[in-house]
Amino acid sequence: MNSGAAGPDPRRWWALGALVASMLTLGFDTTILNVALPTMAERLGADTGQQQWMADAYVVVFAALMLPAGLLGDRFGRRRMLIAGLGVFLAGSVLGTLAQDVGAVIAARTVMGVGAALVTPLALSVLPSLFAPEERTKAVGIVSAGSTLGLPLGPIIGGWLLDHFWWGSVFLINLPMAALGIAACVFLLPETRDPASPAVDAVSTALTAGGLGALVYAIIEAPTRGWGDPLVLATGAAAVVLITALVLRERRAARPMLDMSLLAHRGFLFNTLAATLLMFVLSGLLFVLPQYLQAVLGNDALGTGVRLLPMMGGLIVAARAAQPVVARFGARAVVSAGLVVLAFAALLGSRTTTGSGYGFTALWLSIVGFGFGFSIVPAMSGALGALPADRAGSGSGLLMTLRQVGGAIGIALLGSLLASAFRDRLDVTGLPAPAARSAGESVVAAQVIAGKAHLGDLAASANAAYVHGMDLVLLVCAGAALVSALLAAAFLPSAPHTGDTGTTKTGADADGTGTAAAGAAGLVTPGTDARQ
Repeated sequence: MNSGAAGPDPRRWWALGALVASMLTLGFDTTILNVALPTMAERLGADTGQQQWMADAYVVVFAALMLPAGLLGDRFGRRRMLIAGLGVFLAGSVLGTLAQDVGAVIAARTVMGVGAALVTPLALSVLPSLFAPEERTKAVGIVSAGSTLGLPLGPIIGGWLLDHFWWGSVFLINLPMAALGIAACVFLLPETRDPASPAVDAVSTALTAGGLGALVYAIIEAPTRGWGDPLVLATGAAAVVLITALVLRERRAARPMLDMSLLAHRGFLFNTLAATLLMFVLSGLLFVLPQYLQAVLGNDALGTGVRLLPMMGGLIVAARAAQPVVARFGARAVVSAGLVVLAFAALLGSRTTTGSGYGFTALWLSIVGFGFGFSIVPAMSGALGALPADRAGSGSGLLMTLRQVGGAIGIALLGSLLASAFRDRLDVTGLPAPAARSAGESVVAAQVIAGKAHLGDLAASANAAYVHGMDLVLLVCAGAALVSALLAAAFLPSAPHTGDTGTTKTGADADGTGTAAAGAAGLVTPGTDARQ
């Protein structure tokens, strides 16, 4: 750290504004696409698998490149890489704005994932050079609030844009935000670096991207091609080989990018597992819910975004309230209880029928938000608090990577379950074969065909089939949350901040509620600045 040698930088709070603008941009993009997917599916003719790729292309690249991006910033300059990341994100947004087909949207999302991977690990890592320890907690909280604010604003802004402009406008909103972030970083952020950080391992990076991409591809394509299809089997086997090779390589490395030995710490392992399964559940829910609200309940895009607010509100309120509850009852009890609440909410949601209406949905969505918020905050803090202070940076990177992997697999696996259940339940009796195939691609496609041909029975069957598939997804989410709750209750350390090594209150969890709330947002990881 170099913050105290020559006195505080007089521009530090303006520089903090640059970081807030950067994280707010990513915060928008986390949830804005979920609201846009039904509209994009209709305009582009995208089936469920293609919608999964539009969401997962971003997440897969984000997860694969986040660790090497952080190391590049340490080695070549954090401001330089932060500006580069925002530039790449801006370029991807331009490509998305101009896209005319599904392939171009997926390519744009991939480019945006590269930019997000560069921005996310560096946004907090520059703070120690700007702020002394007594100001840093406040600064981290402000940056965290920027990322958290994007969660509820994304659906509302995205819905408003879709109601008034074409679907590419959901990418257009990123342009002024990213440009503002770049300008602010250029003029306000000082350059910092850590030449002693580990070198980027290109082979491990390639193995991570290839293994995760192959796994997601196999899961997404299996419902359409069949689990016994040679291509699905081949990509699944390739994923196993690549991920195994990654683990073996990282375990032998003297200074690994993914330090697998951190999983030997019980507190870190089971808190990380809980956080990963939570992202699995949340990502799957955010994929299936907008289509239900828009295609089945008949809301427009803005109405869909507004109707997601009960979950976002519950999440943010619970995330803010979690720390005092942990201090009173301990992390193990709070994580376990939060997961049980999440399981109950998903189970309640699985009772949804086509006649349930939004009131019932708002009820269980609110409970989902509370359960998620109360479990993710102490899980994140407990994971990093279980580590020695000198390994908080590597632990933060591994935790964030595994959480993103959980999100990618959640979209792929739960989206594939939804697609398969929808196709099996949809009644296409009497439709010509091409129309029947098109109707089976997604509920949006079925509704379009039903509207053009004035087939009320097909529309009703599509709604019922989609709700059936969503209920199955929610049952799986409930099961995953309940299993996580049992594991947390059985294996998490009882003390909220004491790790396996006897270290108490490491630098990883000393940032307080601000970083914890950001952890709930899934954008900022507590302890990123501990890599200094």
